[in-house]
Amino acid sequence: NPTHLARPWGRCMGSDCGPGGSQSRAVWCAHVEGWTTLYTNCDHIQRPSNQRNCFRVCDWHKDLYDWQLGAWNECVPVSARTSGAPRPSVCSGGEEGIQTREVSCVLKSDRLPADDAICEYFEPKPRLEQACLIPCPQDCVVSEYSPWTSCSKTCGTGLMNRVRSVLVPPLFGGAVCPNLTEFQSCKLGPCTGPEGMYSLRVGPWSPCAIPETRSVRQVKRRKGKGPGLRERAGVKDPETRELIQKKRTRNRLNRQESPFWDIQVGYQTREVTCTHRNGSTMARNLCTLRDLPLTVQSCVLPKDCQLTDWADWDPCSKACVDPESPSGTRTRTRRVLQFPVGEGEECPSLEETEPCEPQGDGVPPCATYTWRTTEWSDCRVDLLLSQQDRRRSNQTGLCGGGLQTREVYCVQANAELLTYLNDLREKDKASRPVENKLCEGPVPNRSQLCHIPCPIECEVSPWGAWGPCTFESCDDQAAKKGFKLRRRQITNKPSGGPENCPHLVEALPCDEPSCYDWRLVSLDPCVPEDEQACGPGTQLAQAQCVNSNGEEVDRSLCSSSPAPQPVRCEVPCSRDCVLSDWTPWSTCSQTCSSKTIEGKQMRTRSVLAYNAGEGGALCPNSSALQETRNCNEHACTVYHWQTGPWGPCSEDPSTSALNTSTGARGAGGVDQGPCSTGIQTRKVICVRVNVGQVPPKKCPDGPHPGTVRPCQLPCKKDCIVTPFSDWMPCPVTCDAGIKKQSRNRLIIQLPSNGGQDCPEVLEEEKDCDVPKVCPGFRWKTHKWRKCQLVPWFLRQDSPGAQETCGPGLQTRAVSCRQLDGTQADISDCLKFAKAMPPITQRCQLPCQDDCQLTNWSKFSSCTADCVGVRTRKRALIGRSKKKDKCKNTQMYPLSETQYCPCDKYNAQPVGNWSDCILPEGGRVESVLGMKVQGDIKECGQGYRYQAMVCYDQDSRLVETSRCNSHGYIEEACIIPCPSDCKLSEWSNWSRCSKSCGSGVKVRSKWLREKPYNGGRPCPKLDHINQVYEVVPCQSDCNQYVWVAEPWSVWKVSNVDLKENCGEGVQTRKVRCMLNTIDGPSDPVEDYLCDPEEMPLGARESRLPCPEDCVLNDWGPWSRCSLPCTRTNSRVRTAYAIRSPSVGRQCPDTTDKEPCSLNLNCFNYFYNITDWSTCQLSPNAVCGSGIKTRMLDCVRSDGKSVDLKFCEELKLEKKWQMNVSCVVECPVNCQLSEWSAWSECSQTCGLEGKMWRRRSVVQASQGDGRPCPTQMEQWKPCPVRPCYRWQYSPWSECRVEDVVCGHGTRYRNLSCFVSDGSGSGDGSLVDEELCSSLEMAVNGDKKIRLKEPCTLPCPGECYLMEWSDWSPCVSVCVKGAGVDFGSVQVRSRAVMAQEPENLQLCPDQAWESRPCIGGECFEYKWMSSVRPNSTRLSIWCQRSDGLNVTGGCPPMNPPVDNSSCDPPCLMPKSLCSEVRFCMCEEGYTEVLSPTGQLVQCAPIPILEIPTAGDKKADVKTSRAVNPTLPTTVQPGRTGRTWYLQPYGPDGKLKMWVYGVAAGAFVLLIFIVSMIYLACKKPKRPQRQRQQNNRLKPLTLAYDGDTDM
Repeated sequence: NPTHLARPWGRCMGSDCGPGGSQSRAVWCAHVEGWTTLYTNCDHIQRPSNQRNCFRVCDWHKDLYDWQLGAWNECVPVSARTSGAPRPSVCSGGEEGIQTREVSCVLKSDRLPADDAICEYFEPKPRLEQACLIPCPQDCVVSEYSPWTSCSKTCGTGLMNRVRSVLVPPLFGGAVCPNLTEFQSCKLGPCTGPEGMYSLRVGPWSPCAIPETRSVRQVKRRKGKGPGLRERAGVKDPETRELIQKKRTRNRLNRQESPFWDIQVGYQTREVTCTHRNGSTMARNLCTLRDLPLTVQSCVLPKDCQLTDWADWDPCSKACVDPESPSGTRTRTRRVLQFPVGEGEECPSLEETEPCEPQGDGVPPCATYTWRTTEWSDCRVDLLLSQQDRRRSNQTGLCGGGLQTREVYCVQANAELLTYLNDLREKDKASRPVENKLCEGPVPNRSQLCHIPCPIECEVSPWGAWGPCTFESCDDQAAKKGFKLRRRQITNKPSGGPENCPHLVEALPCDEPSCYDWRLVSLDPCVPEDEQACGPGTQLAQAQCVNSNGEEVDRSLCSSSPAPQPVRCEVPCSRDCVLSDWTPWSTCSQTCSSKTIEGKQMRTRSVLAYNAGEGGALCPNSSALQETRNCNEHACTVYHWQTGPWGPCSEDPSTSALNTSTGARGAGGVDQGPCSTGIQTRKVICVRVNVGQVPPKKCPDGPHPGTVRPCQLPCKKDCIVTPFSDWMPCPVTCDAGIKKQSRNRLIIQLPSNGGQDCPEVLEEEKDCDVPKVCPGFRWKTHKWRKCQLVPWFLRQDSPGAQETCGPGLQTRAVSCRQLDGTQADISDCLKFAKAMPPITQRCQLPCQDDCQLTNWSKFSSCTADCVGVRTRKRALIGRSKKKDKCKNTQMYPLSETQYCPCDKYNAQPVGNWSDCILPEGGRVESVLGMKVQGDIKECGQGYRYQAMVCYDQDSRLVETSRCNSHGYIEEACIIPCPSDCKLSEWSNWSRCSKSCGSGVKVRSKWLREKPYNGGRPCPKLDHINQVYEVVPCQSDCNQYVWVAEPWSVWKVSNVDLKENCGEGVQTRKVRCMLNTIDGPSDPVEDYLCDPEEMPLGARESRLPCPEDCVLNDWGPWSRCSLPCTRTNSRVRTAYAIRSPSVGRQCPDTTDKEPCSLNLNCFNYFYNITDWSTCQLSPNAVCGSGIKTRMLDCVRSDGKSVDLKFCEELKLEKKWQMNVSCVVECPVNCQLSEWSAWSECSQTCGLEGKMWRRRSVVQASQGDGRPCPTQMEQWKPCPVRPCYRWQYSPWSECRVEDVVCGHGTRYRNLSCFVSDGSGSGDGSLVDEELCSSLEMAVNGDKKIRLKEPCTLPCPGECYLMEWSDWSPCVSVCVKGAGVDFGSVQVRSRAVMAQEPENLQLCPDQAWESRPCIGGECFEYKWMSSVRPNSTRLSIWCQRSDGLNVTGGCPPMNPPVDNSSCDPPCLMPKSLCSEVRFCMCEEGYTEVLSPTGQLVQCAPIPILEIPTAGDKKADVKTSRAVNPTLPTTVQPGRTGRTWYLQPYGPDGKLKMWVYGVAAGAFVLLIFIVSMIYLACKKPKRPQRQRQQNNRLKPLTLAYDGDTDM
């Protein structure tokens, strides 16, 4: 049949938001097979609608609708929801479950339901179900049984009991707890007499009740008495009556001291009954008559604690607004109206606290705290010097990198530092320091690197030559005094300006000064007189007019001096001797002259050609070839001006500017601008060299240095200190001894330039005021009131009772006092005082027959320990003195004696030695202001400590003072001092590696001692432990020059005696000399001069003959023009001195040669050297330095030459010669000072330690000393005994004078001492030693020393006392990570004494409570064979080794199969001794492919008859259990055999065929072996040994000896 199908609804459409929308969907008719058909084929009545109204959701609906989530339902197992799914048989951890909840879309305003689609538009629908875990049922787990009790009867039939306790309660539907008690009857023997069947039983005390009021009793009493009572009372005289009235008033006031000590004494009663062994109550007379116990006693009427309502909340402890800081707290209290009395309900807490934030508009913001710093100290270089640095002893002039320090302190962050530093009027508003612990965040640096600029020393050039004699001033030539001057220049830029340089001008007095003079430039050629061709003539002098500085001036200025005259000369004729020109005058041999030394100059000339025999002018003798003259004839009296250092900058009296003070330095500690201009002066004197000061007129006025210069006056800086901090709080205790309190202030800025000095007092100290009221509270006990007996009308029926005596109760008031005795509220004592003293006690009003004694006196004192005895006494009172029974000293001893205590103590060390601790020599770091460490002593001799412990003769710990010890042994120890790396001093600089141009020079240091104990490390050393410094150096190429002497006389080889001419040789000496400004001076080694430039020492040439042309020596070669090419050439010239005779020619006067590269023509270029190492000033350790390099002029053949060659070519210099560099400063690690010692880690015991720590203030930098590893130290605390209050075990239940019933059990509170180690229980000591401790046991302040108990009557079945709470156990699954909390439990077992009463026993009981931190246990079965038995013993064991019942997984198989793994769970299976599962007899194993037992199949039985008298030796196919004897079944004669050849259908089984086939094969094998054995053997051949793989034949030996 066709049916209608519909698609899902489309989107909700519409113009308005809300319910007015519409949505549509497609609907069609489809055949059941799936194809679409006509609408008419479907039932139109059943057709679904294709359009409907809907809710159109808009974005603003999000605020109106929301998902409403219901609570999760109970967890349902998954198996319960999946029908037919089997529940797991073994539950591990928990069963998986599912829990569901309701989720619906609702309108937020009224929670009305809405369509889910609205909420789904904004947020997916939350999940409706989630997985959960149902815990597995947890069975009850109980402990092992206790040993059996003894028999409950000494004769007859009794019971023995043994009990166990609950360890884990049943949870989640687990099995309930088994019986906790096991009974066993016992019979020690028949009873000889009648068994005690009855016993007296005491019932519990009734609640305390008030007896009838006095008025009621008086009414009763009056009825029975006459009127005589009143009259008797009135007999007393008025004085007695007044005394009685006063006493009553005083008593009443004493009682009313505190309104809530309204203690009412009442009475309580109890029943005494006679009970039968079976538990029934019998007549009293059946019980053995004895003194009946008290049945009525005084008691205190219980009153519950009553409190007032809570008072208003105190103000919040936080009185400021700051969301960052933690909340404050506020408290409220209530007071006690009625104190709990008797068994009344205890008082709850009297104070409660809650966190709070301050409320209201006017709450100020919280004080925030911030770090402040003082001004940086001056820069100090000495802090960076190593131990071995020589500059430690003389620190003047140190410069370069240094260290500066400052103090850091904490202030309230309200005023910024600059406001009060810059504005001096607000100096007093500097923030006062507070405790450093209030500041958080990083502490500012307390030290930083700084730099002291190194002064650049003035460098000057060598002295120039002496100038001419000149007037001081050419403008004033009146004075006849003249000076020769020589000068030198400053070659660098010194840091202090040119004023700090040495003198630059030296003067020599001289005569005949002149300002201008002629200077000879050259001489013209010689012109013979009378226009002759040869012979004597004159040379005209060419001269210039120059001033004293050598500069050319107008010739007219030299008019006063005669001009140079023409010089006589001679032109040789053709036959004359020819001489060369004079050489220039040599340099003067002395700079000045004296009586003993004179300066000399020399010049020479040589013979160029000898004269002819006759007619020619003769050659002069050799002495005429040399001339000398005196020079520098002035005396050696050199004068110069000498300047002293500039004085301090002082105010210029001529200026009116005031030097005002300023408060602070600018940022970074740099001085601010100058305040005014001042003047500096210096001393200038005239000095004669090598003599000393002379009158000023001796020195020339011209170069006179100035004596005054202006300077900038620095501003005055006053000292700035913070205000004093608040006084340190005094300890609020009343201990003996006066405590001190202190306050301090810090210097922020030190004074300078004459500013106001700092105050001397930076720290103040004063004694603390002793508090007027010592804090603390104590209980004050008042006098015990009269002993109140139970009213007589209540106890008059008791046998032996007397009206005026007997046991009673007395009470007293207790009030709260401060330590000074003033009244305080009771709640203060409840909070701060020790446990409240008892307010009631039992008392006894003695009867007439009682013996009354005084209290014991104190023991008499001992003269010495361990010597003699001490006694105490008491005495009889009143009538007791006369009673005989009271005089019985056995019953009532009047004195007691005991030996004097014998206290022997021995001390012994305990624990390890402490760290080595230096004595506290340094200053203690103040809490305010953290000072940076200078040279705090960190090494040397210290002490280490070991704690001493003192024991008494009973090995109990006592105070160490008993052993006359202060608690320590101390021993000297050494903290080794660090030793820095030690290097030698720098060696001298080596010579420059080049004599011309740029080279390098080197100096070195070498290792003298390696660092140890954390000293400064060494710089990087080379393989021979040296460190080098390399710098470039420049050698002047003209430093050493060749100097040639004149040529010698010719030596002619083929001498023509007539002519004296021809080939000849001339020689001369050539020497290397040191060149100076005045010319070559001292001869030096030849290797220092350039060998290339060495002049010739000999020359061969032709000596001209007479009438030959004579030329002078060749002039220098001309310079080759660049670039060097062969087309260029160079020339040299000569000129004719003597003309030849007619017919003879002069040789060429020019000589020419081509320019050849690197032979006579060179290119030049600059070469740059490498950078030097970083060069510091000699007075610097580190910091800014300079790296330098140099230019070298290099010739094209690679030779370094004078820089002038490159400079003449004007080559480009594009390099930077100097660059700044930094040498890292070696900053030693700086540590803070040690903190104060911490509190002891334990208040008592042997293992307490105190610690102190320090921190790194400045990590080491560069080659500074590294930080030590030890940043904390410990030492032991003095050993103090650990005292504690401890309960003794509960006593047996005591019921006075009767056998059973309700009684009391007691325990004591004793003082114990231990060493705090936790091992052992400690030792009992006197209670006084615990007197300072709070009365509490393990933190529980409620002390219970007695409690009601029940002593069961004979035969009664009863519940035992509660067991102790079991250890906390986690309800979990080990390894599965499932935990359901922790629990602990206690239980009460049943105890029975009579077999007949077992049915009357109460039910056993247990109770549990949650706990924290339980351990997770697992349970498993354990088994072992008991000794002397083959039975397997099986039990359940918890993972902590405890044997338990319950908790282990359930076991289906026989109980002893647990030792196989996996256990043998198949029916008819058992576990063999070798731990494998086997089948019982009569069953065969069916095994899986893996060897596991699948099932035990039964085997049909085959019976084999045997002879009755002889055991048949029939073997079974396998040993079922080799250890068990074969079982003979009863009623069978013979053995059973389990091999059955026929199947159930009567046919042979398959295995029979297999056995037959096997037997046939065996038969053939035996026949073959017999044949081979009997066959005739072949002749043996020698076989070659081969490595065959056949295994050797193994013969089995079955024990027959004839094999």
